[in-house]
Amino acid sequence: MDFLVGAEDDDGSRRGSRQSPGRRGGRRRRRRNRGGFLAPMLAVIVLIGGLGAAGFYGYTWLREMTTPQDYAGEGSGEVVIEIKDGQTASDVAQTLEKQDVVKSARTFTGAVADAGKSASLQPGEYRMRKRMSSAAAVKLLDPSLRLLERVTLKEGLRLSDTLATLAKETGKPLKEFQQAAKNVKALGLPGYAKGRLEGYAFPATYDITPKMTAADILTAMVDRFNQTADKDGLVSAAKSLGHTPHEIMTIASIVQAESGSVEDMSKVARVIYNRLDGNRKLEMDSTVMYGLNKYGISATNADLESKSPYNTYKRLGLPPGPIANPGDHAIQAALDPAKGDWIWFVTTDPKRGITKFASTEAEFFQLKAEFEKNRNGG
Repeated sequence: MDFLVGAEDDDGSRRGSRQSPGRRGGRRRRRRNRGGFLAPMLAVIVLIGGLGAAGFYGYTWLREMTTPQDYAGEGSGEVVIEIKDGQTASDVAQTLEKQDVVKSARTFTGAVADAGKSASLQPGEYRMRKRMSSAAAVKLLDPSLRLLERVTLKEGLRLSDTLATLAKETGKPLKEFQQAAKNVKALGLPGYAKGRLEGYAFPATYDITPKMTAADILTAMVDRFNQTADKDGLVSAAKSLGHTPHEIMTIASIVQAESGSVEDMSKVARVIYNRLDGNRKLEMDSTVMYGLNKYGISATNADLESKSPYNTYKRLGLPPGPIANPGDHAIQAALDPAKGDWIWFVTTDPKRGITKFASTEAEFFQLKAEFEKNRNGG
């Protein structure tokens, strides 16, 4: 019977009716154990989530603390910033931060690098604003926005006209330039210039900043001459021609004044050398006019009676010094004259700048007649 009862107990329907209270309690304990396992799991999940949130906010805080801040927008007010020769982007960044143009030097160097302009910052003065974004500051440091006057000085200008042009273009008083021109020791003139700036204020285009003084500007022009002289080998070439560098510059100034075109310069230089070598007077109208402080291409008979040391109709050899500031083409012509036996040249058509050359006196008179005809409109 017990065997049969036990067997019947394997039937699910019967097993439930014969369970003792103790057995029902055991099943309930097993259900409570499963619920107790979930609670710690939830606690761990919450803990991990909390740590993740803390890590996220901690990372965000750390990033904000370590990432340089930047101003926003185009800024306001005005400040002039100077980039000095040889300064790097980092040097400029420090200046901008110190002047409160940008919030951080690091953000500026990053903005310059992003724009690909780290090596493009040029010396000069720039008008900027306070509290600008670094990207906006980079844009205002474009070389085309530098505060400067671009002054072009023509080849062949006399020193007096050069100084007047500089005064007009820069707004600085003419007296400042005249005074600076007298202090030749401060200008860096070469020794062979004999203490005279005429002929050595090299004609070119110059970028002039507001902070440059008259002396600074003239020094830049002399520096440019010295560079040209080095490039052309002026000292050694002059020696090979049997002249001093000062004499070569005097010849170059006459070449510049007398030539109708660059193509004529080497021929004009040859005429000068042929006259000097032949112990002839130069007879150049340009030197006579310079000595009289007059302008024109043809001296009058009264002009030719001048007792000026620049009157090459009366005096043998070269005048005391340059009569203008020659350019590089004229200097090169004086150092490398064309080959020829010309003794005379005449600008037969001044309006078109046509100059013709003659080896005989008869040819010269023909050219002179042609000049008179063109001058009178014939």
